[in-house]
Amino acid sequence: MPDVLRLIPQSLIAPRPEGLSADEIHAALAQAIAPIKAQLRKVLLLPPDYTRLHANAGLITQMLYSMLQPACQVDIMPALGTHVPVSQSEWQQMFGVIPYERMLVHNWRTEVEKIGEVPASYVSEISEGLVNHSIPVEVNRRLLDKRYDLILSIGQVVPHEVVGMANQSKNVFVGCGGSQMINSSHMLGAFYGMERIMGKDRTPVRAVFDYASEHFIQDMPLQYILTVTDAPQGIIRTHGLFIGRERRYFEEAVALAQQKNMILLDKPIQKAVVYLDEQEFKSTWLGNKAIYRTRMAMADDGELIVLAPGVEKFGEDEAVDGLIRKYGYKGRDYVLETVKSAQDLGENLSAAAHLIHGSSDGRFRITYCTRHLSRDEVEGVGYGYMPYAEAVAKYPIDTLQPGPNRLQDGEEVYYIPNPALGLWVEKGKLN
Repeated sequence: MPDVLRLIPQSLIAPRPEGLSADEIHAALAQAIAPIKAQLRKVLLLPPDYTRLHANAGLITQMLYSMLQPACQVDIMPALGTHVPVSQSEWQQMFGVIPYERMLVHNWRTEVEKIGEVPASYVSEISEGLVNHSIPVEVNRRLLDKRYDLILSIGQVVPHEVVGMANQSKNVFVGCGGSQMINSSHMLGAFYGMERIMGKDRTPVRAVFDYASEHFIQDMPLQYILTVTDAPQGIIRTHGLFIGRERRYFEEAVALAQQKNMILLDKPIQKAVVYLDEQEFKSTWLGNKAIYRTRMAMADDGELIVLAPGVEKFGEDEAVDGLIRKYGYKGRDYVLETVKSAQDLGENLSAAAHLIHGSSDGRFRITYCTRHLSRDEVEGVGYGYMPYAEAVAKYPIDTLQPGPNRLQDGEEVYYIPNPALGLWVEKGKLN
């Protein structure tokens, strides 16, 4: 990568609990981009979509857009992965005054180009023989456009059910990737096991991304801007900002996220109540973070109550929604057997992986509390059902505090207001 396109690396950790100020973030970005700003003519920004609102990537994207305009053309392509495009209202909330017309929409099915392949022998080695096929590496064609002087990938490092810790090259190979990489990486993670992955850096899926980074995108003018955040009471706190392409900046972010986003518990949770904000979570594809992020803390025979006022569908697109309705959340063994004989599910391995992620494998009960999905729909995919109005009357979210609570009837519940921002783990299950 030409030296002229290198940002000045930054590694900034907040010295106070409330996190970095907007001025501190702005100053770090300005310092990082200063050496190359005059040479830039066309830049592509890759922030997350609205489902990662609390990454604070919206603020960073606005700052970069303001710094680079008008001398430089700035395009913005949210790293959607398989998610639906950002709506205009979501865009305005996340990206402020940046014109909606500056958005490019990534299509994971039709707008990608294969740039390489992770060998089967390597995949077998890192997965302990669980997966023995090669993994194609695809990215959105725009990332290969030589007219871009700089590509900036922006996002939050946080525990993740597929890769271990989200972001860095995941933003490129999944967020801006194609169906083959998305399917293969998700199934690799599901085969290997979520409990062996979540909250960790060195995982089989991360090894695939590292291999692809080293072999296939070294000449891409790509840099990473990584955040570590939380959002108590919905107010975003940025605890760390890490800018640079070298892997060590990601590793620093991982170490900080393990401190800020992993909640270690002395005993398992018998009953958890998890709230899904209706603006952020409109499908179980997204809302099942309530399951992934709590499963290592849930007691055997416990119950997970998912308050999901905005959930109106299962999959993010019609094809995946149909597969979830057809096969349901019935556990890892069922899915692994089904993909052998069901062609439709076998051709959509990311959906198959999601079905594994969204089940407790019978270890604890899952009750979804919805307004838009009916009892028949919810029970049809394998969950228990409670009407949302009845659930919030019993579990009044306005009075619940994050963590342990005792209700008026004496029942103890553990309340989580946003599962996307953490990983809850009983200490005995940490390793």
